[in-house]
Amino acid sequence: MQVAFYGGTFTALPQTRQEELLKAVAPLLRSQQVQSLRLSTRPDCLSSAQVAFLKAHGVQAVELGVQSMNDQVLLAAGRGHTASDTEAAAQRIQQAGLELGIQVLLGLPGETFTSIRHGLERILRLQPTCIRIYPLLVLRGSALAHLYAQGSYQPLSLSKAVLWAAYITERCEAAGIQVLRMGLQASASLEAAFLAGPWHPAFGELVRARLLFHQTKKLLAQAPSTGPIRLRINERDQSSFRGLKSANVKRLKQLGYWNRITLLTDSRQARARVQMDVPTTE
Repeated sequence: MQVAFYGGTFTALPQTRQEELLKAVAPLLRSQQVQSLRLSTRPDCLSSAQVAFLKAHGVQAVELGVQSMNDQVLLAAGRGHTASDTEAAAQRIQQAGLELGIQVLLGLPGETFTSIRHGLERILRLQPTCIRIYPLLVLRGSALAHLYAQGSYQPLSLSKAVLWAAYITERCEAAGIQVLRMGLQASASLEAAFLAGPWHPAFGELVRARLLFHQTKKLLAQAPSTGPIRLRINERDQSSFRGLKSANVKRLKQLGYWNRITLLTDSRQARARVQMDVPTTE
């Protein structure tokens, strides 16, 4: 069990306020009702002294709002920090023995898939424990909304955001980095403020469906040209395998495979993995 402080830059608060918040949950730590604390902050608001302060008050995990690892993109977004600031903050967190989390934002002005790929390489070298992936949305009343109205900013399409998130997810999970979340939590306030961008209440499900389809397509390329095909998935992945509104099933039908496929579910099968049973001959 953890207590998490989100929704702002925790370490930019006055230290007296930080201490007040952390001490409020200290009794839960002492009674072991809660095992640790986690929080999110900016890379440029985390000195070595600040990290030591957090550790002394029971914080175990710190997530950095990295957003991008491209300095030109960060400058255009007015973030006020650089990719090197992120690397330095990550090093302080890990040297203190705390867990490092990374939060990235897809679709910032000037961001391209090339800069995403290069930035991801820098993130992978940091070896974080976990990552959160958010698509950038245009909200009413924001500076980004003004740029959007001027035609100076064009948000990512939903399909492109899903593809970018799928690429990051696949690379991170292959490196042993847990993907804690993809997409924003649906809320009435978000829906009221939403103006444009790749918003979907089941964004993470779309990403998982895309990844399972890519796996399936690669396996089917190795299948015999005729005859039945047996695919095996975890029983909890059935919805993701089929895709939203059976989008993956429709794609497999278009490719001419669906009528040949027998889909088997197995609770022992690894999650988010498709296996093709190779027929044996006597």
